[in-house]
Amino acid sequence: MEIMNNWNQFLAAQGARPVPPEGAPDSTVPAAIAPIADFGQSLTVPQLQAGFVAAITDQGLIGLNGDDAASFLHGQLTNDVEHLTLEQVRLAGYCTPKGRLLASFLMWRSATTIYLQLPRSIQPAIQKRLQMFVLRAKAKLHDASLDEANQVVLGLGGKQASAALSAWFPVLPATPFSKVEHASGTLLRVADAFASPRYQWLTSAATARDAWPQLTEQLAKSGDDGWRLSEIHAGIPQITAATQEQFVPQMVNFELLGGVNFKKGCYPGQEIVARSQYLGKLKRRTTLVSIDDAAAVAGGELYAVSDPDQPCGMLVNAAPNGTGGIDALVEMKLGAIAEGSSAAGAVRYGSAQGAAVHFLPMPYVLDALDL
Repeated sequence: MEIMNNWNQFLAAQGARPVPPEGAPDSTVPAAIAPIADFGQSLTVPQLQAGFVAAITDQGLIGLNGDDAASFLHGQLTNDVEHLTLEQVRLAGYCTPKGRLLASFLMWRSATTIYLQLPRSIQPAIQKRLQMFVLRAKAKLHDASLDEANQVVLGLGGKQASAALSAWFPVLPATPFSKVEHASGTLLRVADAFASPRYQWLTSAATARDAWPQLTEQLAKSGDDGWRLSEIHAGIPQITAATQEQFVPQMVNFELLGGVNFKKGCYPGQEIVARSQYLGKLKRRTTLVSIDDAAAVAGGELYAVSDPDQPCGMLVNAAPNGTGGIDALVEMKLGAIAEGSSAAGAVRYGSAQGAAVHFLPMPYVLDALDL
């Protein structure tokens, strides 16, 4: 924790603005421990497109070691863990027996450890739940964000990001959802956004402090808000405390993103996830929108003006867009997506009289849509 405090103190000296607890003014938040929102202002999409580096401070990391770590996780998650290679990065979900997502992970491995990245706020409970099911398996879980090599996570994207990273990594991951290891740290290439690669760089606090001044000379600097905005525009959902147990994986496009393997063995909720895929037609999907309400948050509900008495959808993730509102991934009924995409103001946030929801192009095709 001391290392993380020192990193956050370093960022505070660079002008970082912490995320205040709900209802609390900025001045009450200790800069040493609060997640970092931004560096004085929210970045806009054009700024992200040009190139950015974000201090990612709201993500936790679970590490699993032991002879049975892969087989244990293989029986718990929606994706294939046993055949995960050292060069691959994957998405994976953790469901209730009813098939509802408790967590979504970014997953990769080293020679000795399998890593699961998830929001820091839900990590303790998810880690404890997984630990309950280890039983006699030779697998140990730990908070991997305390390991020296994973002390700091930087997110980079936009047109200039690859060139900036080349000063530390002679070879960059060639495709989305791949990784390279280097003396400078672990570099994950995640889903592209804005027609450019995006990366997560996990490294020591010392290396991050050395790299930060050079990176911010070339790239716009941000915190969690900028990274989350880029994730939203990449169409990558993340389950948070506000949305746990709300969605079957397909509702948030998880199988379209390679986060569900339908050929692997059983895992909690597998029967319901498979039934959703093969029996009947999907009735809900997740899409990209902008909302003229800076207070819109994950878990908030959406309403179709044509059917004002019941919600037609829910915000999955939201981030300030730098223009006074938020951009978001929203899970909705297919009919409401069709209606909102064709008629301005047809879908609203909070109530049928709330802020207008503007539909934006998705970065990938939503198949199974018969709009």
